[in-house]
Order: sequence, then C-alpha cells, then structure tokens
Amino acid sequence: MVRSFVQVAAAEEVSSPLRVVQMEGLWTSGGSLSGFDVVSEDPPAILKIIKHCKEFMPALVTGQLLGLDVGSVLEVTNCFPFPIREEDEEIEADGANYQLEMMRCLREVNVDNNTVGWYQSTYMGSYQTVELIETFMNYQENIRRCVCIIYDPSRSSQGVLALKALKLTDAFMDLYRASNLNGEKLREKNLTWVDIFEEIPIKVSNSALISAFMSELEPEAPVSQCDYDRLSLSTNPFMERNLEFLIECMDDLSMEQQKFQFYYRNLSRQQSQQQAWLQKRRAENMARKAAGEEPLPEEDPSNPIFKPLPEPSRLDSFLITNQISNYCSQINGSAGQSLNKFYLMEALHEK
Repeated sequence: MVRSFVQVAAAEEVSSPLRVVQMEGLWTSGGSLSGFDVVSEDPPAILKIIKHCKEFMPALVTGQLLGLDVGSVLEVTNCFPFPIREEDEEIEADGANYQLEMMRCLREVNVDNNTVGWYQSTYMGSYQTVELIETFMNYQENIRRCVCIIYDPSRSSQGVLALKALKLTDAFMDLYRASNLNGEKLREKNLTWVDIFEEIPIKVSNSALISAFMSELEPEAPVSQCDYDRLSLSTNPFMERNLEFLIECMDDLSMEQQKFQFYYRNLSRQQSQQQAWLQKRRAENMARKAAGEEPLPEEDPSNPIFKPLPEPSRLDSFLITNQISNYCSQINGSAGQSLNKFYLMEALHEK
C-alpha cells in the first residue's frame, strides 16, 4: 500500500528508542577491544576522538559528533575537535561560529554534517557533573536524541578501552526541566541516583575491505612489546588516584548530608512553632467565642513561621553517589586484574 507524504511524516514523529550507538573505528590484531566489535570506514571517527583526547592530556577537551539517526541506531561517522580558548575570549559566540563554519566546510565536500552529540575527555572517570547535565539539556533543545561519548585516556592506559556513550533518561529530564528535584517528586516518580544517566551500547565495526587490509598488515611475530606491557604488576598510581578521588567524594557526600540534616532540623523546629502558635490561637478563639466575638483565622500567611522552607536539591548528592559508584567499579576492576596477574606470576614462580 502506498502511503501519502502526511502519513509518512506522522510516522516519523514517533521515534523508536535509542538502543545502539554505531561508530567507525579500526580493527586491531586481537579481535575485539573491551567487548566491542571494532569497525572502520573513512574517516575513522573513534580514532579521531582517541587521538584528540590523548594529545591534550591532562587537559580536558571536547568535540562535535556528526552522523545519522537511523531508527534505534545512532551512527557516528565523523567528528571534529573544539579549539581550546583562553578565559578572556568570548567562548560561546566564537564556539558557535566555529561549529557553523566547520559544518559548512564539511557539507561542501559531501561529508555528514548532522550533529548527533558531542564527545569529551575525562580523568579517572570524573565526568558526572552538573555541567554535563546542562550541556545535555542545551543539546536537547534542538536535537531530540543526542549522546555524549566519554573517553578516559588515563584508564585506557591500563589496558581497557574506556569509551562509553551516555544519555539522560526521559524521567530525569522532565524533572530537571520543572526544577522539581526534591524528595517528594523523586519518590513520586520512583527516581533514584542510578536513573540519571543511561549508557547506550557502542558498536564499532569495520568494512570487509578494511578488515582484509588490516589482516594483511598484521605482524608475523606472535608476541609484541604491547603484550609484555600487559604483564606489568604496577597498579599503585591508578589505585591511589582512584582512592583519593573516592575519599573526596565521600567528604562531599557527607557535606550534602549535613545540608539535609540542617534542613530537617529547621523543618522540625518550624513545625513545633506552628503547633504552639495554633494551640495559642485556638485557645484565644475559644475565649472570643465565649465573649461573643468572631474567631480569628487559625493560619496567618503573614506570619514567617508559616512560610515553607525550600528543600535542598538532591541533584548534587545523586551525582556524587553516581561518581562514588563509578570509582568503586574502577577499583574493583583494577584490583581483579592485579590479583589475576599476581596468581599468574606466583604459578610461574613455583614452576
């Protein structure tokens, strides 16, 4: 059956949920990296991201993701970095002009120039911040489905491709737009700290020609220096930095808890004052009724004790809890690899 243009346009309005982020990369000897099926076409977007983030370590960098939104798959086919500017420059105006000029140049050479999100580097997984959420909300104004690719060069140096795609959950975005991140609304929506970000699986695949070409370039030596580097038993710097950041997050979480304790103490004090004032007013009204006078209202909006106390936002505590969970996962993964290496070296030493 042939559908009209109006029917096709109406069907396009209902977009399927984003399930996969497909990127272009490069196959390496050894099959997949960190569970990813590595793939590449020209240009290799994933290698551009890794190269940009590593070149400017330890500075944090960002860039634009370009590609196509096809059904439940977001294809990232190209990217370009944002320049690093000084603080005294007008970053917003210059950044917008730079992006428009880059996309115009890409369009002139018939390269995908549809914005699908952005990428950014991080250090030791410290990316869950309010700035990341605000950037997501700004992108959501023009792009309904966008992602942020997070790359951690420091963790990648430990033998793990620390690359992940994130998006905000719809429930969290609704609450954030309404500025209702208080305890009552969160309980009503059944929203917890794990419901802020949603990680989208990344699928990196190669064309058949690139796979055949890379297999021809694979060295004949069965063991390389990179394979020996993986047997390094030194994990102290990585573990120490993770533990330091974890302690800092625990201190920040303790400060957030003190804010809520102070709020609930003030709320309890206010409720006690309200009850005392109501009892006094009711006794006064009973005396006025006995004297034949009109009773006074039991609530006085002008009285400061009836002014509602603003509840602190739980966004900071949720983000800190997310960050603590991330550090614990990294420590657990690094410790597990180290123990495996130690057991391996112990077995070799006994032989």
